[in-house]
Amino acid sequence: MSSDDVLFSVKNKVLTITLNIPEKLNPVGDTMSFPIIERLEAATKDRGIGAVVLTGAGRAFCAGGDVSNMSGGNEPPKTYEESIDHQRNRHRFPLLLHSMPKVTIAAVNGHAVGAGLGLAASCDLRIASDKAKFGTAFANVGLGGDFGTTWQLTRLLGEAKAKELFFLPEIFQADEALNIGLVNRVLPAENFHDQVQELAERIAHGPLVSFRWMKENVNLSSMVDFKTMLEREAVTHLRCGQTSDHKEGVAAFMEKRSPVFQGQ
Repeated sequence: MSSDDVLFSVKNKVLTITLNIPEKLNPVGDTMSFPIIERLEAATKDRGIGAVVLTGAGRAFCAGGDVSNMSGGNEPPKTYEESIDHQRNRHRFPLLLHSMPKVTIAAVNGHAVGAGLGLAASCDLRIASDKAKFGTAFANVGLGGDFGTTWQLTRLLGEAKAKELFFLPEIFQADEALNIGLVNRVLPAENFHDQVQELAERIAHGPLVSFRWMKENVNLSSMVDFKTMLEREAVTHLRCGQTSDHKEGVAAFMEKRSPVFQGQ
């Protein structure tokens, strides 16, 4: 599946996915979601890809859903059950960002609102331009929140702050997003994408087996008890110890040089 509404490129083991409807601030719809789902599923098994960057064309990352289409007038009617199945299929987009065995990075170049905020929050890292803006926006159109926003914001920010952002859907700036822990770093808008690419390449050429298990373990950690997590760490830590990258890391340390990882 392909669409002009989304662009894909691979450079130095980094897959960049660009939401590409800049005139509408990159609203997330089927012509964008389903090609991305297909590409992310392929990337999970592609050893030529070590990291994934999600960003937006123009002045927005993703401004959420296309409000002009929410009345449903341009679509054939669906039963309630069909609508739920369709939404569940679309939700594979944030689920893959969160759970795929590659590090995912949201390069938030501009507005990340509604479902766009959910997509950014579902990535492992969120790097914001100093021109980025954030908000939930669901209350403005009488919706309850989708694309993982309720789960992700609660985990990232805590219940009290998540509820505040949902009930009082004000737009806030990148510096506030950094202060509350929503984003990892804020970078100058000038050369923003080059700086994110450099960071993504650093990850993509790192110990990818270790990154995979780190990601899975962190994702799991808030849902199991400490003993269960220790048992899992015993397995995954020793699994990483069997990799070529572990042997290279030890050798590089002993030889006082930078390691050259192969991702295996």
